[in-house]
Amino acid sequence: MTDYRKLFDLTGKTAVVLGAASGIGKSSAEALASLGARVLCADRTQEGAEATAIAIREQGGSAAAAGCDAADRAAVEALAAKALRELQRIDIAVTTPGLNIRKTILDYTEEDLDRVINLNVKGTVWFFQAFGRIMVKQQGGSLIACSSVRAVTIEPGLAVYGSTKAAIGLLVKGFASEVGRSGVRVNAIAPSIAETALTGPFKQRPDIYDLYAGHTVFNRWSSADEVATAVAYLASDAASYVSGSTLFVDGGWTAVDGPPTGLTQLAR
Repeated sequence: MTDYRKLFDLTGKTAVVLGAASGIGKSSAEALASLGARVLCADRTQEGAEATAIAIREQGGSAAAAGCDAADRAAVEALAAKALRELQRIDIAVTTPGLNIRKTILDYTEEDLDRVINLNVKGTVWFFQAFGRIMVKQQGGSLIACSSVRAVTIEPGLAVYGSTKAAIGLLVKGFASEVGRSGVRVNAIAPSIAETALTGPFKQRPDIYDLYAGHTVFNRWSSADEVATAVAYLASDAASYVSGSTLFVDGGWTAVDGPPTGLTQLAR
């Protein structure tokens, strides 16, 4: 019988997490390390990446840190080279950074557009290229990018951001089709709203906080850890036949047409 517990075990695996200083990236690095992987934590703020690596080591895990701007092609390539030197092999590579400039299309400037596309779309391509080449050569690996519910459901001011997240889903499908025969899997996660340091200010606005919570079937935000478990699954051998997919971790946000109201009355 298959040892299903072992399928989730990452002992002996190596991983790179870009965006590891905070939020979903930080939790992803912690999750992979807790399951046994050696993790290189990377972020534009190297101090933040180092803090995550230190916390992992304090819990008995194996982690190191590096600085990397996810929108800078040369920096991403340098990160991949450093990871290969230090880890000898890269089994898992995760990228989570993203940028949203909340403006209507009529208000978007060229600078705004360039900033969002450079990080969200180009950054994903640079990451896939740098780490994909290594994985194709070693004939195996799992690449994981970060999309969003905004790839499929939108509100005013999020059209540009949403379009970049939709692009990530198609990049995942396309790249999966290109590298699958080399044993490389390519997937994405799509969170809805997670409680992180970046979304902390929403807690100061209960009206907005509750509005977004109400879009989920649980009437609450997720923790970053709940999203990281999806990353851990896609990184593991438990997902050995999963590629080209976007895994929604959205609390049912995309399952319902607007906030799920009237549930109490229906339950009676």
